[in-house]
Amino acid sequence: MTSDDQSHAAALAAHRAVLGAVGGDELSERPWQHPGQPASDCDLVRLAVWRAGNEGVDPDIVMAGLGLIGAARAELDQVEAGLLFAARAAGITFQQIAVALGLGSGQAAQQRMSRVLGRLGAES
Repeated sequence: MTSDDQSHAAALAAHRAVLGAVGGDELSERPWQHPGQPASDCDLVRLAVWRAGNEGVDPDIVMAGLGLIGAARAELDQVEAGLLFAARAAGITFQQIAVALGLGSGQAAQQRMSRVLGRLGAES
């Protein structure tokens, strides 16, 4: 792991700690989580937005939420890729996927899948 990777990982851990201390550690487990698994970055970002909107803007909480946006996006890409693979395994066509995603064509759905997999470093 390079120094940049370590610095990035440490920054993410610090953001998660800030949000964990203001309620992230007490968020209800989701049915798909393993016991004791921490809240997802998506849930922590949502917590930061909720805290800012309902309890006043705390710059530390807002900055922690902003700091986790990239990690939350990566989580959502993983979820989307999983759903796309599940859809294809279920025999759902790219045209049907396009309709569900609000895209104009099956080709657009294929291109989206390629972009998502590319962001994840996977191959389609």
